[in-house]
Amino acid sequence: MKNLGSMLKQAQEMQTKMAEMQERLSEVEIVGQAAAGMVRVIMTGKGDFKSVKIDPTLVDPAEVEVLEDLIAAAANDGRAKVEAYAQEEMGKLTGGLALPPGFKLPF
Repeated sequence: MKNLGSMLKQAQEMQTKMAEMQERLSEVEIVGQAAAGMVRVIMTGKGDFKSVKIDPTLVDPAEVEVLEDLIAAAANDGRAKVEAYAQEEMGKLTGGLALPPGFKLPF
């Protein structure tokens, strides 16, 4: 039973650390960009959009479709960076524990 108590304590510590990590993810800002930084989206580590920055030279009424594509590309770049950052932070938390493919924490 001593091992069970130790496991429960470790699980509680892990839960506390995960809550702290979630808080850090909501505070960190990650920038996704397209067109060499002419279109940028700023997101939290949880993937929430904070802002979109567009270089004024791109604003041409005849080129709205291109601008829309660039915003989508910047958002996708930001999302990929958010996922990589979150995975890196989770790796630090789990001590490199290999999780099965598709298994994501927190649940």
